[in-house]
Amino acid sequence: MTEDHPVGLRWLVLVVRVPAEPSRHRVAVWRELRRVGALQIGQGVWMVPDVPVFAEGVTRVIELAERGEGEVLVLDATGRSDADGARLEGLFTAERAEEWTEFLAECVGFDAEIDKEIAKGKFTMAELEEEEQSLERLRRWHRAIKSRDVFGAPAAVEAEQQLDHCADRLADYTERVFRALHQM
Repeated sequence: MTEDHPVGLRWLVLVVRVPAEPSRHRVAVWRELRRVGALQIGQGVWMVPDVPVFAEGVTRVIELAERGEGEVLVLDATGRSDADGARLEGLFTAERAEEWTEFLAECVGFDAEIDKEIAKGKFTMAELEEEEQSLERLRRWHRAIKSRDVFGAPAAVEAEQQLDHCADRLADYTERVFRALHQM
């Protein structure tokens, strides 16, 4: 690696080949690549930044491919120019931005669900537990996206704020449930 190629622009290229049948192996590999946040740059060719957060996922992709009688060739790569590295970083960050957009939409849905339950006066332990599970799912999802958003997509800040807002909304709803149950 040369001085004009900072560590942040080093990538792993995964060339994946898995037989078409049975398809469950190809699907398992594809799902793991998507879960890890790999960037597909061609048929069977994926890239991830060469940082520790992706190591376990890459290992899992290799294991799944081998289980299906396939193989994964892993190559170290850098762009030939700073523009190449910037292009890859931009593509990768754009995929994270899509994930953040979907996450933000789910936060809006969570907020609307709390509003609906308050409007109906539905202050039950069962509903509270359901909303707690929804918030926990949002927290897990946030952690997953944040861990693979190694270049810092702009929407990450808003996502953090919206997650905090959802937690505040649940705290308020919890108080309402507590009051409703203890007034009986």
